[in-house]
Amino acid sequence: MKKLYILSLVLSFTVCFAQTNLKKADALFKNYSYADASKAYEEILQNIKKPSTQTIKNAADSYYFISDSRNALKWYRKLYEVQGNNLTDIYYLRYIQSMKAVMDYDEANRVTKEYLDKKGDKNEINRYLAQKKQMDSLSKTKSLYEIKDLDINTSKSDFGATFFQDKIVFTSARDTTKFSEKLYTWNNQPFLNLYIAERNQADASLFNETVFLPNVMTKYHEATATFGADGKTIYYTTNIVKKNKLVVDETKTNNFQIIKGAIVDNKLENPQKVFFNSDDYSVGHPSLSEDGEWLFFASDMPGGYGETDLYYVKIAADGTMSSPVNLGSKINTIGNDLFPFFSNGVLYFSSDGHYGWGDLDIYESKFLSDGSFSDPRNLGAPINSNKDDFAFIIDKTGRFGYMSSNREGGKGDDDIYSFTKGIPVCNQTISGIAVDRKTKLPLSDVVIMGYNSFSDILGETKTNYEGKYALSVPCGKTVKMIAAKPNYSSDEKIVETSIQNEGEIPNINFELSNYDDLVVKKKGVEKVDVKPIYFDYDKYDITPLAIEELTKVVFIMQKFPNIRIKIESHTDSRGKDAYNLKLSDNRAKSTRDYIISQNIDASRIESAIGYGESRLINKCKNGVKCTEEEHLLNRRSDFIIIQK
Repeated sequence: MKKLYILSLVLSFTVCFAQTNLKKADALFKNYSYADASKAYEEILQNIKKPSTQTIKNAADSYYFISDSRNALKWYRKLYEVQGNNLTDIYYLRYIQSMKAVMDYDEANRVTKEYLDKKGDKNEINRYLAQKKQMDSLSKTKSLYEIKDLDINTSKSDFGATFFQDKIVFTSARDTTKFSEKLYTWNNQPFLNLYIAERNQADASLFNETVFLPNVMTKYHEATATFGADGKTIYYTTNIVKKNKLVVDETKTNNFQIIKGAIVDNKLENPQKVFFNSDDYSVGHPSLSEDGEWLFFASDMPGGYGETDLYYVKIAADGTMSSPVNLGSKINTIGNDLFPFFSNGVLYFSSDGHYGWGDLDIYESKFLSDGSFSDPRNLGAPINSNKDDFAFIIDKTGRFGYMSSNREGGKGDDDIYSFTKGIPVCNQTISGIAVDRKTKLPLSDVVIMGYNSFSDILGETKTNYEGKYALSVPCGKTVKMIAAKPNYSSDEKIVETSIQNEGEIPNINFELSNYDDLVVKKKGVEKVDVKPIYFDYDKYDITPLAIEELTKVVFIMQKFPNIRIKIESHTDSRGKDAYNLKLSDNRAKSTRDYIISQNIDASRIESAIGYGESRLINKCKNGVKCTEEEHLLNRRSDFIIIQK
């Protein structure tokens, strides 16, 4: 039913012919009698070997506008064979949507890429890639939604459920009105009218439906209503009528308008046209924000991005409305963008111009602090299908609502479905890179672990060949991130994830030191690679220069938690042997105490012993004349690794 009024939003007139020929088929098409036109073109095209491009378009469009995707695809494919890359944007879109409607997704993606490549629009290509990636991700995850077709549906079109106090108002073409014998020739169904139904709180079923506001009902369309929070104000969509006659534009099209009124004693009072109505274009699908300060709607007014765009007006306390504002290219497309619904800071809408599962899909877009909307996200199956999915509403708790669809398995044309939504699992992605501390080159196969405050593992991943990683962790957590790789030091970061934001936390980077860069090996003995530890003359207190080198020892013991060492301190040969022995032992133990003070477990230092001048490493023993530099080589502290 959506193609009934979202494309050109028209009211057609009955045209009857005893026999079909091309001229008469074109007349049916021109008068929007698409159900009859499709049959006429099908009969004619069986006998025409080389039909004109326009005839092929009309045949395809006739089926497309009555949601007969299989036959529409047959003729759009013929049009594609004839025109190839010369197809216009809108016919590429209809061709692609028809393929998706019959679930020919591989071919639809191929033609989509061909179309985007032809246009050369990088923004559109990036949007396609992002939305395709999101759709692929949705296909691999369990949906939060469960849907149910309602018993209230009929064989005719039923759609557009709206909350009204504790009841539901909806749109239907069911045969219950005094005008039911008059058919709308677009699809040979009765005209639309508003109905109200009781709602079962337990299972969301609807019952006891009846005509809503009887004095609103006319012999034409009334549809898609929205209400103020107090239930006293209504906006709804209807045909433009003056003196009980339809108003048509230059193309003989009767457009739609939005009417605002008051509800008093189950009657509409003081109906008024909104100021942005026009005889020359349509406005419809009104939807008030919860606070009544924004009115969203759809329109094909000039200056939009596609066939039908989404707009809003701001409403002041005295009822004054701002000029309509287009929601922009992030939301609107070359196709149809419509059925807006705004709740809890999220705009829900339907579109066939974004890259979804076929025909209209339902999307959500968050209202951002800067006054813009986020990139739309497809709600996925089972909310969306390969057919039209639209008119999504959800209650304030975010747990249940209604949507409409003409998918297979329903009771008729469009059906109303109830849904429940589970509590979403909120995750954030932490990303970054791991590099070698010394060379700054990326490290592959670094294990990245995320832990919560109880040391439970939240997630694990590895860096790729570029040293990059991405780890998904729950929202609202303090996450301890540890990066580790064999023969490398570990690195640790603390990351706070947001409570509700599912975005990315980038640039959480790690630097790992290669063990071999931190030690020296000689004659099978490994020592921490440090410069001489300097002490003041005849002193064993730790100096700032000593701390600089001891920091290296602390670092390797922190980063390699299994390392155990022993400390050996030495002096040169100058001075008495016994004095040097005692001085070096005090220096060794002072060094040990400093390392322990840096939160290194004492058990990881096996011993701290001074050897005085008993282990000289050159000729400079007692009585041998040496330079200061030569004596310096003997004044050393060794940090010998005995376990790693």
